[in-house]
This record gives sequence, C-alpha cells and structure tokens, in this order.
Amino acid sequence: MVIIRRNPDGSVAGQEGEPTQSHPALATKRGMQAMADSGRGIPSLMSEIATKVNNAKDKPRKLKVLKDNDSVALRQVLKGAFDPKIKWLLPAGDVPYEVNTAPIGTEHTVLTQEAKRLYLFTEGGDRTLSSTKRETLFIQMLEGLSAEEAKFLVSVVNKKVNNEYKGFTANLVKEAFGWDDNFMKKEEKRPSFQV
Repeated sequence: MVIIRRNPDGSVAGQEGEPTQSHPALATKRGMQAMADSGRGIPSLMSEIATKVNNAKDKPRKLKVLKDNDSVALRQVLKGAFDPKIKWLLPAGDVPYEVNTAPIGTEHTVLTQEAKRLYLFTEGGDRTLSSTKRETLFIQMLEGLSAEEAKFLVSVVNKKVNNEYKGFTANLVKEAFGWDDNFMKKEEKRPSFQV
C-alpha cells in the first residue's frame, strides 16, 4: 500500500530532497477556483434558463438569456417543446413520479445530458419500446432530475412551456436561434454565379 501525503495546496508531498508535484488526476485549489470563477463548473439547469426567460422584463432580455445559454441540448429540448411536428408518445397531463428532493447539485442527472435520450419518447424514435417501457423510462428520467428540471421537462412534453414560463413562446425561440417556421435553421441566401 502506498500512502500519499498532501501539502495544504493539494500538491503531493515529496520525500526529503524530492520536489513536490501535483497529482495529474487531481485539481488543485487554485484550479478549482479558476473553474468556479469562469462559471463553467456546472452547466446551467434548463429550469433556471426558463426561469430567467420568465423573469426577463422585455423581449430583448429574453432573447439574450436564450442566446447566452445556447447549446445543442437546449435547442433539442425547445424544439420538442414548440415544434408541432414532434409528437410525444407519452400520456398528456401530470406524470406520477417521485420528486427528487436531494439538494441541487447532488444526486441528480441534468437535463442537458439527458436530452440526447429524449428521442425514446417521440414518434419515430425507438419503435422497439412498448408504451409501458417508454413510460417507465420517462418516469425514471424525471426521478433522476432535480424537482425544477423535472417540472420543466413535463411542461415540455405537454407543450405548455408558455403556460408555466411567461413570455417563453415559439416565436421567441425561433428568433433566438434563427429558425424558420419549420424550426430549422434559416437558409442563407447565396449569390448565384452566372457564367
């Protein structure tokens, strides 16, 4: 067994005469502080983004919130919330699940990471799943999320985001991400070349 002794700054204490070194798998206190200062330690919860949109006083501020938090996962979730062509294969209304009461940041999955699995619950997603299995997987997903994110995801699936979060509309999302009426990126007009 090897005993590793640490200095107060997190570096590995060396033997007498050896220089101290930092263990490559561990972040130092200085490194952790730098991550915290940059704001990149934990991604924003989608429920927090929705609340910021709700609390923004006017449309330009709402657009700024969406643009500042733009990500593939956010676009994917919001497309599911507002695109009428996306059909959720889940019963409408309240979902019977146990709310995860653990404090935010502990023992939770994050909707940003779970977004890649949302195809399982849409028409044309995974045709091998029975409706019972699909509903069970959805309940498990909700129970893994924080209470706020689970509530947000239920509003997405029920296509009632605007009812829960004031001013969070399809038109706002389309404008923020440069989408057309089909919720696709607008095609740029390219100059035509004549020979």
